[in-house]
Amino acid sequence: ISEALDLDVDDVDPASGFIRVIGKGSKERIAPLSDTSVRALFLWLRVRALIAPPAEKALFVGNKAGGADFDEIRKSAGLPQHLSPHTLRHTFATHMLENGADMRSVQELLGHASLSTTQRYTHITLDHLMRVYDKAHPRSSVRGKGGEEGEDV
Repeated sequence: ISEALDLDVDDVDPASGFIRVIGKGSKERIAPLSDTSVRALFLWLRVRALIAPPAEKALFVGNKAGGADFDEIRKSAGLPQHLSPHTLRHTFATHMLENGADMRSVQELLGHASLSTTQRYTHITLDHLMRVYDKAHPRSSVRGKGGEEGEDV
């Protein structure tokens, strides 16, 4: 939430498909935006123009702190109560890895200084590890590789 609340209007250019994020230690990173995020930001910028004071630089303005706003969004989306922004980051990282992203790219997207932090941050399932192993290792399995059923692997 702190990274989102620290965003200024100047950090966002929805037309570019990227956003500039300032993380821990004032480290800057450029993060891609999904098409859904781009559409939502365009809509938000229209609403924001109606409610933000002219000199206000913060991207997200309103009456409540980020935590309360997140809870309202979570509830309206029908998501479980235990869901948090931190859980969303974990889920994002895990989904990226399970769908073929490499650990180094996920590290950059999350803004982690250390790859070991990213590794601890993700939750790779055993089933996924087995699928990756079976797909990538030439001697892992005979399934789908034209081998005989009792062939040594």
